[in-house]
Amino acid sequence: MRSHVLFISGRSGVGKSTAAVALHEQLIGCDVQHAVIEGDYLDLAYPPPHLAFPDARLSEQNLAALWAGYRSLGYRRLIYTNTAAVLELSGLVAAMGDDPIVTAVLLCSSDEHARARLERRNHGAVDPALLGRSAAMRSRLDEQAPASVHRIDTDELDPSGVATRLLSLTGWAEAEHRASTP
Repeated sequence: MRSHVLFISGRSGVGKSTAAVALHEQLIGCDVQHAVIEGDYLDLAYPPPHLAFPDARLSEQNLAALWAGYRSLGYRRLIYTNTAAVLELSGLVAAMGDDPIVTAVLLCSSDEHARARLERRNHGAVDPALLGRSAAMRSRLDEQAPASVHRIDTDELDPSGVATRLLSLTGWAEAEHRASTP
């Protein structure tokens, strides 16, 4: 079976990680084998590897190592969250090493909703610089994400609603149902 990766991208405060966890729960409910990798942590270091070692491509190296481990155990579905993954698809897909089917999604939200989510996540305190970086990333993603990337506005959706839309885009529940039907 060919691997299938769902890339979930979006600005800080859009709900990427929360949606991935909600999707994980839905997939468990459907008995669909999968893995989740939080890509924003694959190169979280100081000094930032992309500045200190610009050619290192540490996220891709770490994704390659993690996915190889999952593949060796039979996993073929991956949920990968990362702020800018939709801008780095070719390198991430190559790092997986198995020519996966790709579903790429950009989660979108207004400044107001992103701020409210960040306030909840940070227990009320939000660094204005973080809000500025989030807004700048929203603009960059809106402008640079390929047209083939699916976009989901999260402002009026709870995490379960976002997860349901993601599940629909992948077709994983339907594929698992077809595979288990005699």
